[in-house]
Amino acid sequence: MNAAPTCHAEASVQLPLGPEVAWEIVMDWDRQSRWMVLTRVWATENDGVGLGGGVAARTSVGGVGFTDDMVITHWDPPRECTVKHLGTVVRGTGTFAIVPGRRGVDDAGLQSDVCTFIWSEDVVLPLGKLGVAVWPLIRAPFEMFLRMSLRRLVREVAR
Repeated sequence: MNAAPTCHAEASVQLPLGPEVAWEIVMDWDRQSRWMVLTRVWATENDGVGLGGGVAARTSVGGVGFTDDMVITHWDPPRECTVKHLGTVVRGTGTFAIVPGRRGVDDAGLQSDVCTFIWSEDVVLPLGKLGVAVWPLIRAPFEMFLRMSLRRLVREVAR
């Protein structure tokens, strides 16, 4: 039996942080609620840490929404975390990756660390081939929400 086809979406942002600090901020599930658009996030199993750790996210507008339960399937701090979406609305995998950047000089002339944070989703769309056929129409708005969240993350780390 063939696996369901997935559709890929991705967004990235440069953060003025070293990989370890970026990891601590990005993987703070509760703190994600401050930067993920229309979403509240919290740890469940094993405090959301390590293989088998659990995470849940409630995405809603005006009380209408869904909860996305996830399990961590790949855990490689401070580089990468992949979750498997377990729900009926969102299925597939999501990955947070942190790529170290070159140490630079900030506006004040001081040495500063940078890294790139990449958020990717490989989603299994409902309705099989029909879902895949409409993906080109859905992808741009989906990635726009990812980018909006990442801009909020940049503001969050600047605090």
